[in-house]
Amino acid sequence: MMEEGSEMMEVEEPKSQMHPNSIKRFGLKNFISTNFDDGYVFQIVPKDDRTQMAVSLSTNAVKLYSSETGQFIGECKGHSGTINHLSFSGPSGPHVLHSCSSDGTLRAWDTRTFHEVSGVSASSSQEIFSFSFGGSTNNLLSTGCKSQILFWDWRSKKQVACLEESHTDDVTQVHFVPDSCNKLVSASADGLICIFDTDGDINDDDNLESVSNVGSSIGKVGFFGESYQKLWCLTHIETLSIWDWKDGRNEANLQDARSLASDSWTLDHVDYFVDCHHSGDRLWAIGGTNTGSIGYFPVDYTGGGRIKSPEAILGGGHIDVVRSVLPMSSENGGPAQTQGIFGWTGGEDGRLCCWLSDDSNNMNQSWISSELVTRSPRINRRYRHSPY
Repeated sequence: MMEEGSEMMEVEEPKSQMHPNSIKRFGLKNFISTNFDDGYVFQIVPKDDRTQMAVSLSTNAVKLYSSETGQFIGECKGHSGTINHLSFSGPSGPHVLHSCSSDGTLRAWDTRTFHEVSGVSASSSQEIFSFSFGGSTNNLLSTGCKSQILFWDWRSKKQVACLEESHTDDVTQVHFVPDSCNKLVSASADGLICIFDTDGDINDDDNLESVSNVGSSIGKVGFFGESYQKLWCLTHIETLSIWDWKDGRNEANLQDARSLASDSWTLDHVDYFVDCHHSGDRLWAIGGTNTGSIGYFPVDYTGGGRIKSPEAILGGGHIDVVRSVLPMSSENGGPAQTQGIFGWTGGEDGRLCCWLSDDSNNMNQSWISSELVTRSPRINRRYRHSPY
């Protein structure tokens, strides 16, 4: 069962010196309460064709929705710990969703039957915080665990390597580099970013190519740029840095990123960053408030770096911290929309919010509830930085 809101809200425009045509205006089309209990949204990821989205919840379940209509499709249940990462990417086919968890497992789900179809397990004392598929055949699975990076052959489900000397704390991120299938980037709560060449036998001595010290516990990293040579990095204390991963060069180090973002709009202080999105060489930091407003802040990473006035602000949909933003553009882009839909957001209020450009006429009335609904109660505050 879904609960939908019937409001159509306009976002607040940032008061800035930007040209009016460059400011995107979006309205809240509807919201869905994902749970009627004390749960909230961790992550939203799209299927490759963007017809479906998978949503991980604090109840250790994954729910599937139509990204075009918001219709609930089904639920995948089986994890006994926090779900840390979701992805449709992998060698198993377009209908398979992968998830990893603090229960030490990575599971593959058939999104047509909602059943688990395969998976791997680390030791009982391990947690899996992140994963990525790569290698020459895309069958090499890398998982970030407690101070270790484990590698598996996805075809045989056998563990083929373990890197345990490169990091001294939880490995929060592992990503194979787009267009460089044997290059792996890892990031950790120890503040280090490591680059590995996974070609051949994998070990700490021969495969580690470079190490960069960010200086703070790392929450998220991602690639951008025309050749994916640049790497953005968000830490658990909300700093932002930009790197050239090929030569290990730091291009910008924004230790006061929250203050810079806060000074560039007239809303409440920016309390956290949700993510970064990109389009080519352009980069946006997505900052949010504890009351649920978020902004797309362009990042100028030249000349030491600065954060500009937001190009889009989404407000009025959430009443708590926003955890995930899914744009509906075909790439991981900035403020854009597909068929009038900008995208979806999920947060600690348990809501999924759909955002619509204000000039769109694509109004499907079946999305809008004709009755008043009871909104999900405000959940107890949880420390945002506890789960990676």
